Amino acid sequence: MRPPLPGAVLFACNFNRVRSPMAEALLRRVAGDRVFVDSCGLKLERGDAAQNADPFVEAVMAELSCDLSRHRPKTFDQLEDSSFDLVVSLTPEAQHRAVELARGRAVELEYWPTHDPTQSEGSREARLAAYREVRDSLAARIAERFGPVR
Repeated sequence: MRPPLPGAVLFACNFNRVRSPMAEALLRRVAGDRVFVDSCGLKLERGDAAQNADPFVEAVMAELSCDLSRHRPKTFDQLEDSSFDLVVSLTPEAQHRAVELARGRAVELEYWPTHDPTQSEGSREARLAAYREVRDSLAARIAERFGPVR
């Protein structure tokens, strides 16, 4: 039996360009407007391309009809609100920052170690396969925790 849906969920990773935007979009598919969902990273990458979601993320999420073209990476410090019921960290570094965020607050923390697909090499198709694997593992984890992804 799953716990009840939290009111607000934050997904956190290192740069908020790959794993956490995927998880944010997937939970939105599950929960719709029943849960406030956001994502952030520890820091921002430099350069124009770093102002959006990773292009491979956009491609594999578009396969599920999730449009991430408007996603803009942000850090913990750039969050408009830091009142979350649940913070899910996808990297060890983000977990350390989530613990700091939660100090003195009633917030549940979960750590879901998630492979970094940006480290994959090879052809475009091989790299897309690595991103799909991360997307699908996040979808499975979200379905287990919150309900099936539509």
